[in-house]
Amino acid sequence: MPLNIPDKLPAIELLKKENIFVIDHSRAKSQDIRPLKIAILNLMPIKITTETDLIRLLSNSPLQIEIDFIKTKSHTSKNTPIEHLMQFYVDFDNIKKHKYDGLIITGAPVEQLEYEDVNYWDELCEIFDWAKENVTARMFICWGACAALYHYYKVPKHATEKKVFGVFEHRVLEPLNPIFRGFDDIFYVPHSRHTEVLKSEIQKVDDLKVLAESKDAGVYMVMTKDGRDLFLTGHAEYNPLTLDNEYKRDLSKGLKIDVPINYYPYDDADFKPVVRWRSTANLMFNNWLNYFVYQATPFNINDIK
Repeated sequence: MPLNIPDKLPAIELLKKENIFVIDHSRAKSQDIRPLKIAILNLMPIKITTETDLIRLLSNSPLQIEIDFIKTKSHTSKNTPIEHLMQFYVDFDNIKKHKYDGLIITGAPVEQLEYEDVNYWDELCEIFDWAKENVTARMFICWGACAALYHYYKVPKHATEKKVFGVFEHRVLEPLNPIFRGFDDIFYVPHSRHTEVLKSEIQKVDDLKVLAESKDAGVYMVMTKDGRDLFLTGHAEYNPLTLDNEYKRDLSKGLKIDVPINYYPYDDADFKPVVRWRSTANLMFNNWLNYFVYQATPFNINDIK
């Protein structure tokens, strides 16, 4: 099944070139089925890249999905044209009376700030609370995951000695969990962050379980025991060149940055990066949509609670 996304969204043409099946709202209206409604709160600065990365993964499913992109009213991105935001995004105030089958909250480049110092923190907390009552399943990515763990469970974040940057090996801790269907015992995921959450502190919360971790990158995947909340400290959604762009951007600014681990052949940025996480990303998003959204959500969307 195709993904139903807003007419003229730039990601449509980009993904058609990859032979990924997407349709716009106009065509989708002719199909007499109940699509899953997924909201995406995109906190990343270059929003078009993140939109494309997430749509690429969400579209690789037999389910029809309808996407709403949400933005905070209390913060306006400086790196995305205002025309794009006005055309494709809605303020949270405009959708908070609605219910959704799924919600994805992305990372944000504010991890070195205290949560309460982020200028949209109060609005984000309102969204976190709304999601608990109005969304069947929630996925939180990188800073979004740390922020949600802090808001819901007061799990703190800690600064890392140096940036966790590269593609890291992870191991599955709970292989029978449906999120890991089709996974190998060892899998790879990109990380790009200056902070972490600690396994020892997560284990103090009875409602949480650590599902996957990395010897070098720490905790990666945390889930609530009811399966409705999935917290991911890494970026399985990243496209092949995201870390490359981040690395070269920081070099151009004269910032101290190590070569991303396990990314370039011979750790040489003149070579094309090796993608080790594509199958993991597709499996994880498919499993989340199938087991934790589609199979858990009621047919009548207004019955979500």
